[in-house]
Order: sequence, then C-alpha cells, then structure tokens
Amino acid sequence: METMLATVMPQPGAPWEVREIPMPRPGPGQVLVKVHASGICVNDVLASRGALPFATASPAVPGHEPVGEVVEAGAGVTARTVGDRVGVPWVQGGCGRCAYCRRNLPVSGQLALNCAAPVTTGFAAQGGLAEYVVALAAGTVLLPDGLPYEQAAPMMCAGYTAWSALRAAEPRPLERVAVLGIGAIGHLALQFARTCGFETVAVTGSSDKRDAATRLGADLVVADGAELRDAGGADVVLATTPSYEAASDSLRGLRTDGRLVVSGFARGAAFDLAPARPFFTQRHRVIGSTHGPVAHLTEALDLAAAGRCAAVTEVFTADAVAKAAERVGAGEVRFRAVVTY
Repeated sequence: METMLATVMPQPGAPWEVREIPMPRPGPGQVLVKVHASGICVNDVLASRGALPFATASPAVPGHEPVGEVVEAGAGVTARTVGDRVGVPWVQGGCGRCAYCRRNLPVSGQLALNCAAPVTTGFAAQGGLAEYVVALAAGTVLLPDGLPYEQAAPMMCAGYTAWSALRAAEPRPLERVAVLGIGAIGHLALQFARTCGFETVAVTGSSDKRDAATRLGADLVVADGAELRDAGGADVVLATTPSYEAASDSLRGLRTDGRLVVSGFARGAAFDLAPARPFFTQRHRVIGSTHGPVAHLTEALDLAAAGRCAAVTEVFTADAVAKAAERVGAGEVRFRAVVTY
C-alpha cells in the first residue's frame, strides 16, 4: 500500500500531528492532486479545538486551501488532465438530491451549510495539508499560468471570501469602501477594493497594523465606527473580523443607503442594530456573505496572477505544521500561513 505524509487532527483539542497514512486513490469523477502548497485557515484550527464541527473524514486531515498538480484522473474525468495546475476550494459539491440541491444553485459556501451531505475539503473529505489530496474534478479550479503556488493557496479561501464580500456589496463608481479588520481576509479585501479604484478606508483597533494597512493601499486608517463617521463615513463596510460587536459598531460610520457585508463565522456578542442612528431611517442593508459562485474565485485568482493583489504570507515546511497552527490560533501570523510540500 502506498503511503503519504499528512497532517492529522487526532481528536478535538489535541495538537496536530504529521503522520504516514494511506495515499488516497481517485474514484470515478475524481482527480488526485500532488499538493505543492496549502494555506491554514483559522477555521481549521477552531474545528480542531471543537469550536466548530470536527471533521468527519477519517483520518481527519485539515486544510481547505490546497493547490497543486493533477497526477491522476479517475474514470469519466474529461475536464481535467494530468499536469493541470489546480486548486481545491472548501466546497467541492453537494449531494445533488436534497431540497437545497434540487434548487440547482451555483456551488458556493452557502451550499456547505444547507446541503444534506456536502463535499467539503478538510471536513467531510480529507483536506489538503498533505502530500496528496483527492477531489471531485468538477470541484477544482484551474490556476492561472504564472501564479506561484504560495500565492494561489491563500486565494482559495481568504481571497475567495474577500472578493465575494466586495462583489456582494455591489459598490458603485465613486463610492467609498471601508474594510473592518486587517487580517487574513481583510488585508486582501483592502487590496481588492483599492485595485478596483475605490477610495478605501481601513478600520482597525490594532495600532501595529496601521502602517501595514497604508502600505496595502488604504487611503485612510481609522480605529472604529466613530472615527469612520468623523472622517466622512463609507458607503460600504466589509466586516472581515470575527466579531458581531465590531461589525455593529461600524454602523456608526456607514453612510445613508450604505451596505454592511458580514463575512465568516462571527463570535462573541450578538449583532446589534442600535449604532445605526436609528437603523430604519438610514436605509442601511446588512448582507451576509460567504464564498460566492466559483466564478468569483476565478476572478480573485486572475487578479492575483495579474499582480493586482498579493497575499502577505508566512511560509512553513510540512514538518512545522503544528507550530504554524498554533501561531494561526494565537493570531500571530501576519497575515496568512502557507505550508509547502
């Protein structure tokens, strides 16, 4: 039996381990991908700690930002071939039979939380923090030529989330976009907004991130919703921080008819509309956003390949993955951890 090295979550609350496990083989409609790089998302770490649902795949291999090269294709695969450079997103596909799937909506992050049996990388299926990963061929995306694997990996989740949030806001010409939270997602959202030509404001309470936000393209940096309001406000706020409290506070700086886009799994206090002065008179919209249609991921990858944005990464070797996960969980990585194979 062929084996490979993979990161394994032994059980909730236990440190990640590098183990030798059986190499997966692609079945019908699947491809085997030789992983060259894979990002670590904080949600991987939260799942390993029991704060999010633990992986059901056995053994539990985390990682939903793998990118690499197709080395084998299963029966019936025609859209992918050996040698293709591909990425494997968090959501590969759905069951095709439940009430949600029968609506025939595009594959997106929405599917993961509504389908009866979604194929989710690193959760229902083994993830990409390994030498190889098997994925549905139709669930992979082709990578643009020339985009380094270390830059492609963060786009599979962090970049995908950031770009989908901006698309969900539907900003109009001459509008002002604020990005709340300059972290793994926010530092890319900032670049996306700026490269699209919008006046861009970074909202961060971390004094050590102010200079970084300016280097990444922010026209202005403020600490909170009150400072955003005093600086003229914004038409769009992209809330990339996992805090409803901070998202609620940002309503103080949202202009009339503005849109607040909330991305990701927020933790902490309940969402409160009170800061909106009052909410109904401002005609604000609060929009939930996750990974949009796969076309949005392709757009994000193309922007990265064109040099319009670049993930700020800390690169780790495969034997240092447990250390990388600890740093991600502690919020010490600036801004995205990438493991290379």
